[in-house]
Amino acid sequence: MAPEFSTISTSFQDGILVAKLNRPTKANALDHTLWFELEDLAKWVDTTPACRVLVLSAEGKYFSAGIDFSLMMSVTGKVAPLPEGQKQEALFHEIAKLQAAFSAFESCRKPVIAAIQGLCLGGGIDLIAACDIRLASKEATFSVKEIDLAIVADIGTLQRLPHIVGDAMTRDLAMTGRRFDAEEAKSMGLVSRIFDDAAALEDGAMTLARELAAKSPLTMRGIKNTLNYGRGRTVDEGLERVALWNAAMLMSKDAQEAISATVEKRNATFDD
Repeated sequence: MAPEFSTISTSFQDGILVAKLNRPTKANALDHTLWFELEDLAKWVDTTPACRVLVLSAEGKYFSAGIDFSLMMSVTGKVAPLPEGQKQEALFHEIAKLQAAFSAFESCRKPVIAAIQGLCLGGGIDLIAACDIRLASKEATFSVKEIDLAIVADIGTLQRLPHIVGDAMTRDLAMTGRRFDAEEAKSMGLVSRIFDDAAALEDGAMTLARELAAKSPLTMRGIKNTLNYGRGRTVDEGLERVALWNAAMLMSKDAQEAISATVEKRNATFDD
């Protein structure tokens, strides 16, 4: 059974959870409720064995216009009465909680596919940067918008985007706040595939999700674990990590099933 949220619509079938940001009349702006329901969503996917893949998309015309100003006001209003020193310390911890909510998608052991249509601005970039695979419809528009609000993007864009599109491009996008389209997003590596419209995007995301869900969940978790571990570490450290993983997992039931299925020319089946 799919989890239930007030700002995210969900459906669950054949190991795939489809979750859609559901504030279309607000351009799916990220208010306090949606922000932390996203964290709950990522944790549900991580801890539910039957869920093999998450497809994260949005209801309506837009993926997300970014952070809702009501969330910014609530955070600053919460700490404003505190004395100097305590005020800054409390704000630091509030920002850390916001960061942790989106980092939950990166630490989630299951693959997360972001399917992006329409606007994806500011906090929307923070969110998709924490996902594993990003797909877009051709009318999608992106912007690292925080510079225009005199804010240093602080939820993950400046930390994750250099690993996705490179340091120079990240500086270009973050310092200008300029909008860019799906074609440019693909050329820089932010998205890997473009679809003609929202319907084709949804179909494409589901096709990819079914493909991933059919593969060994244990191995999928190992790939994500190895890639996440290797970020910021040396090649030798990453090689040692994957050697340790495979030393433990190469004799797994999944590996035996994959080999048998290949030899017998049939589709492999794996336990959750």
